[in-house]
Amino acid sequence: MAAILLAGCLGRGLFHSADLYPVILMTGVVMLFSLVVYKRGVLIRGIDGMASVRSESTRLEVVDLVHVGIPLAIMACYALHAWAGSVSTQGSIHEMLRWSLLAMFALLAVLLAASKGGMRWLAFGWQLAGGVLVLSGILAVCGVLPLPYGVMRTADPEISSAGARLGGLLQYPNAYGAVVGMYALERLTAAAGVLAGRAVPARRLFAAVLPLMPAQAALLLSESRGAWLAAGCAAAAAFLQRRGARLPLLLALAAPLACAAWLYRQLAAAQLAPAPVPGLLALAGAWAAALLGTLLLCRLWHSGGPAGRATALAATVLACIAAALMAAASTAERFAAGVGTGASRLQLWRDALRLWTEAAWLGHGGNTWRSMFRAIQSSPYVGGEVHSGLLDLALDTGLLGVALIAGWMLFTLRNIRRFAPRLLPPVLVFVLHGIVDFDWSYALSWMLFIWLTAWAVALRIEAEPASSPQHCLTNHSAQTHIYDNVCSYIRTCTPTSFSYVISGHIKRYAVLLLLTCWLGSTVWITARCAWADVQYRHALTEPMGTTASVRYLRSAYRLNPERPDLAISLARMLPQAEARPVLLNSLSHSPSNPDLYVELGRWEAKSGEGKQAGAYFISANAMNRYDVITQRTALYWMEQATMREISEGKVRQAQKTAAIGIEIYEHYRELASQVNTERMRNDRRFHMHPSSSLTAENLHRIVAGSFGHEVTTQKKLK
Repeated sequence: MAAILLAGCLGRGLFHSADLYPVILMTGVVMLFSLVVYKRGVLIRGIDGMASVRSESTRLEVVDLVHVGIPLAIMACYALHAWAGSVSTQGSIHEMLRWSLLAMFALLAVLLAASKGGMRWLAFGWQLAGGVLVLSGILAVCGVLPLPYGVMRTADPEISSAGARLGGLLQYPNAYGAVVGMYALERLTAAAGVLAGRAVPARRLFAAVLPLMPAQAALLLSESRGAWLAAGCAAAAAFLQRRGARLPLLLALAAPLACAAWLYRQLAAAQLAPAPVPGLLALAGAWAAALLGTLLLCRLWHSGGPAGRATALAATVLACIAAALMAAASTAERFAAGVGTGASRLQLWRDALRLWTEAAWLGHGGNTWRSMFRAIQSSPYVGGEVHSGLLDLALDTGLLGVALIAGWMLFTLRNIRRFAPRLLPPVLVFVLHGIVDFDWSYALSWMLFIWLTAWAVALRIEAEPASSPQHCLTNHSAQTHIYDNVCSYIRTCTPTSFSYVISGHIKRYAVLLLLTCWLGSTVWITARCAWADVQYRHALTEPMGTTASVRYLRSAYRLNPERPDLAISLARMLPQAEARPVLLNSLSHSPSNPDLYVELGRWEAKSGEGKQAGAYFISANAMNRYDVITQRTALYWMEQATMREISEGKVRQAQKTAAIGIEIYEHYRELASQVNTERMRNDRRFHMHPSSSLTAENLHRIVAGSFGHEVTTQKKLK
């Protein structure tokens, strides 16, 4: 489990399919091994153990399998879309595999939580993942650890006040800020629990607050306003949750936050690119000051005198105010200029809601927004992500998926608030920030959420009395004892109860069969997609048009025919008779992909079928309205189709083709005029290209018949 979580951290958060495939294969192999090989199937024995003792605590353990059932249900939704057809079959398959990984991870997490020593492993895995994410980002800023694309640089003040933001291993500052915010708040509540009692030794205090300063600095360096707001709301919820924990929370927060804000200000002034030695010195100084400051505050508070307590309280309040002022001063420019990004996000959400109403109950399938936003966008913005995990899920799976996820989160929040209240703030960060950004598209974010739910289960089990049946189930030897008792009962049972025992065995093997089919199919589909990706990369390394490149592309297409970019690359290597079926087959799997329509239109134009080419180009422009390249490509090939038809003596047909080209041009001109007139935010730099006007003039002359006499004369001379 710890290795899988670490692989998610090192794999850019498992956002891209290329990073997702190896982790799915690793997890699937581990699951199959534990299911079939290791001691007659650990998974089956664990499920049998949870169902062997009929008691209230056992029923609660079975209810914990909802953490496995919800991801499986979402996976089934995407599988249904992939089978029945969606806007992107490849996108539905990708999401199906992602949720299958999450279901496998959840099943392992629940079994780990119910095992002896599971809570210690869960605490270790959380510390490992959080430490890797935080320290890698901080060291990358200080110039010690080379981290490609770990820092996002921009000159736009609406995106960054400092001109650079920390994206860390996730390569996206907003998602990175949310993840390190979850880690920071969990460590904060843990440290507050240590400081809640009497004065603790300095060694134990340092161990409790050690991760706080770098985690809070990483959160500030991400410069994510949404992550800051979500973390602030979660911290306020922790502060209001229990009265007795408020002061320890402030004592643990004050010095690390003030030092993190000072470090953030220093690194932001250097645009997150300080010289290595000064950067490391600033990091070491801030870290040491945070530890010593917390120790001083705690010693003052526990000194017993009212003067010492008043001094500690005043210093705590002043440190928090100073931290807030330093952070606000460093980002004031972005907050002042950030109205535009907020308005753009609202426009994005309006378009998404309009698209959602077209399939409100079941959605459009995987990658709906990425596949269709160019066709429905109300202005030429660049928005491959809808910036709302809830809306993205609603577009993909409709109200059904939203209801499943909402039920899962409410169930989790209720259980955590009841059995593990200190884990509530990090879960709130995940929920709140995921609603307003797309960190739910990272499998790692969901894995951390599942990890926290399993941790809460482990804390609940540990808090139960040792004599309860649930405690017995957490012990490996107790599960073996139950299994042996069941086998003994089978051998001595009477004929009247024999049918009941057989039915129990049938259920057991039915579960075994279902698990094997699920895991086996996941591994098989993932292996095909991964091998197709490898073959495609090999083809791109070969010179275009060679036998080796065509062989690699054919092999990749056989393994994954749903992938549109692969089909386009293969079609360009084939003659038209073979290329057209490949493109049409890919279009049936991705009916909203404009590149497929452009490619089909190009082939039809080259073969002299101007009318059919025009139909494809009109569809391409409808799927990608605000794209200059698509509009210019359509006009260019429509002109080429008319010239080919004229050269073949099909003058009347050429005039009809030219008329279709003029229709495409007029629509293009109207869109460009609308963008200029309404002063739309033009992130895609959509405009009327001069070459398109020249092409339109040529098409107008062809419609008027200006070229007909010249072509006829040239033919007679020849």
